[in-house]
Amino acid sequence: MPLRTGTGGTKYAPRKKEKLKEPEEYRVVLLNDDYTTMDFVVEVLVSIFHKNQEEAERIMLDVHQKGRGIVGQYTWDIAQTKANQVHDLARQYEFPLRCVIEPA
Repeated sequence: MPLRTGTGGTKYAPRKKEKLKEPEEYRVVLLNDDYTTMDFVVEVLVSIFHKNQEEAERIMLDVHQKGRGIVGQYTWDIAQTKANQVHDLARQYEFPLRCVIEPA
């Protein structure tokens, strides 16, 4: 396309329309272990993931009974931040609680 002249004689190319796509989503999944207490898992779900008590207990039971529980679905940066918060809090209270991030 030809260049167009703007104010002051500046030449510029017409703008191309960019197609924006939604960012990819990732699941944060808590993993079961034999040492982390159920109460601590519920507290993590309430404080870090902002789950209400009932939902936190349901997810905690999934983790306990099935070995893993999906906590939420987020963009990569948010999922990574939340996983780091879980690991930091677990380390602070000396629990081996782990979580993983997987594509949604």
